[in-house]
Amino acid sequence: MQYSGLKNKTAIITGAGTGIGYAICELLTIAGANVVLNDVDKELATKAAKNLDAQHSGNCLPFDGDVGDVHIIDKMVDFALEKFGRIDFVVPNAGITLFGNFLEFTPASFQEVMRLNLQGAFFLAQRVAKEMIAQGDGGRMVMMSSQVGIRAYQQLAAYGMTKAALRMFAQNLAFELGQYGITVNAVAPGATLTERTEEEQPDYKGTWAKLNPNGRVGKPEDVAKTCLFLLSDEASHINGQTIPVDGGWTTAGKYPEDLL
Repeated sequence: MQYSGLKNKTAIITGAGTGIGYAICELLTIAGANVVLNDVDKELATKAAKNLDAQHSGNCLPFDGDVGDVHIIDKMVDFALEKFGRIDFVVPNAGITLFGNFLEFTPASFQEVMRLNLQGAFFLAQRVAKEMIAQGDGGRMVMMSSQVGIRAYQQLAAYGMTKAALRMFAQNLAFELGQYGITVNAVAPGATLTERTEEEQPDYKGTWAKLNPNGRVGKPEDVAKTCLFLLSDEASHINGQTIPVDGGWTTAGKYPEDLL
């Protein structure tokens, strides 16, 4: 299915040099949207944007920087406005996962997770909302939650807090910004096979194929397709919701230690 309301619109996607963020950018450029692709790694952002810009009908420009920093957020939004004149969509996808025993988790590690996962999403949404309100014709936001924001998981107390908070953030913003024609939803990816997760866990694909009720690991495009729908005109009456994209894991899936 081809979704409407995407062509010639402008999106900011953070943490998009690889994985889910990259897949979202790719679907948007295929649909003819203008995309600002952010990543903290300048080389990665430049390479990813160049690839998408060359292959698809939309325009994709890189913007490197740490979007946990409010000053970087302002510069990125100014960049998008300078290049494309408006902002219609935003997906604060950038985030960090830090595993750690709750009893030993340090204040420095806690602040690191909160800074990017929550501060970055909060102030990017705030700045973009102001621009959307000034434009006067609404917009779409999609927060990146997680299955770990729905079900508890070992060693991820701080990370799980941030992902649960993003679900509530979407609800609150839907309530506050709905009057301006801005919808705010969240997706909650499950175990997804990316460059990072493949490095972190041996046989990640095989393990999660056994743990997920639908018998396979997630792919970045699974999440990206859900985001594309939520950004489209077809989702204009969906607001304040969280959609798990996890193969059913949050319903009854097992944990890795259950396989031992």
